[in-house]
Amino acid sequence: MSTYAILGCGSVGHAVAEELAEEGKDVLILDKDESRVEALRDQDLNAQTTDISDPEVADVVGDRDVVLILASDVEANKAAVSAIRERGGDQFIVVRASDPVSEDELDTLGADVVINPSEVIADSALRSLESGELEYKARQLAELLEASEGTLAILTHDNPDPDSIASAAALQAIAAEYDVEADILYDGDMGHQENRAFVNLLGIDLTPLSEAPDLSAYGAVALVDHMKSGEPDIGTEVDIFIDHFEPDEGIDPAFIDVRPNVSSTSTILTKYIQEFNISPSEAVATALLYGIRAETLDFKRETTPADLTAAAYLYPFADHDTLEQVESPSMSPETLDVLAEAIQNRDVQGSHLVSNAGFIRDRDALGQAAQHLLNLEGVTTTAVFGIVDNNIYLSARSKDIRMNIGNVLQDAFEGIGDAGGHSTQGDVEIPLGIFTGIETSDDNRDTLLQLTEEAVRRKLFQAMGVESTESGNGN
Repeated sequence: MSTYAILGCGSVGHAVAEELAEEGKDVLILDKDESRVEALRDQDLNAQTTDISDPEVADVVGDRDVVLILASDVEANKAAVSAIRERGGDQFIVVRASDPVSEDELDTLGADVVINPSEVIADSALRSLESGELEYKARQLAELLEASEGTLAILTHDNPDPDSIASAAALQAIAAEYDVEADILYDGDMGHQENRAFVNLLGIDLTPLSEAPDLSAYGAVALVDHMKSGEPDIGTEVDIFIDHFEPDEGIDPAFIDVRPNVSSTSTILTKYIQEFNISPSEAVATALLYGIRAETLDFKRETTPADLTAAAYLYPFADHDTLEQVESPSMSPETLDVLAEAIQNRDVQGSHLVSNAGFIRDRDALGQAAQHLLNLEGVTTTAVFGIVDNNIYLSARSKDIRMNIGNVLQDAFEGIGDAGGHSTQGDVEIPLGIFTGIETSDDNRDTLLQLTEEAVRRKLFQAMGVESTESGNGN
């Protein structure tokens, strides 16, 4: 068992000494204050009167494995570290600093760990603040649900992804704890095969907005992970708003929790599951874990400590066989066709690739094609677009740390389309008539496709800072 020495036994040193003694550790305490040493001995602690700035202190602690130098006198702490290291001692040294300058000085003198009490207190205060704020928010949410009359409508963002679906399922589970029935509603399509597998395997019941009652018929309306659809415009009052993206304009729901310091809304809802002391069902836990993993690209993209702790909490509750099935779905023929078209039509300028998939049926296939093309050697950014009915849809992916592809798309198509995303992925929707000035018909499809390809490719390369030259397919 390791042996310890504590040099300087003020309030910090005393607290550490008591904790180590309670654990049955062999602790030697050195302090120059005789009355303090006597008081420590009265507590049956092994204490000696020694000036820790005296070079001989190195001999006194020579047989100790761990030395904690915790005096408030930083100059004395420096002298103690110097004496121990000059003697050739290889003990593990933990030492107290007073500011960033003394931290650097003590580190240079040979301390293994340098502690600044001010930073420790600040970190503790912030953790307490976060915990207290969550408790306060949970109380607000509980009061709203208790007062709610009728069914709760929970809206995901359009064409929902796993993070949005999982967050909605978690809020539905929380509402059930307060005997509030909730419907999960979505607009758009559930086209991505992973998303379809996700919903089917976990048995999550989602209702298209077009098939649901009017939102005004519900007792309350909640938006979760909704900002990927842009500003809320649902034609009714919003009661609950939970997201990890800030709204561009102020909204005024009865309950709002927006946390841009985490990477997924699933992380936020997991914290509420914990705060409400709810044991998540296997389906909800699996959904939330997959939501976090999908949003962070398996913890490789913009992952925060909160995302990791939420995932660690969910891990034992989740069905990992189902997760594996969700993550490895078969590729649909439509996706395969879009990928083949995107490969054939790719235009590579430097490390940037743009491709046209033509007229398609499944817009989610564009994102999958963009992700697959990102695996091409030398390519760091991809964008694949196609035409669905009267709209141009574009999905982009990037692993270039110098580029925020979401911002690139917003700059490129500002004023003519709806763009959104973040540093590694983004999407755009553009009305075809606005972009080309020509209405779609069976007779002009090829002309529209050619006009669209040239204009989109030019705008993208320009926004990426690449001069579009003669087209190349990357061979």
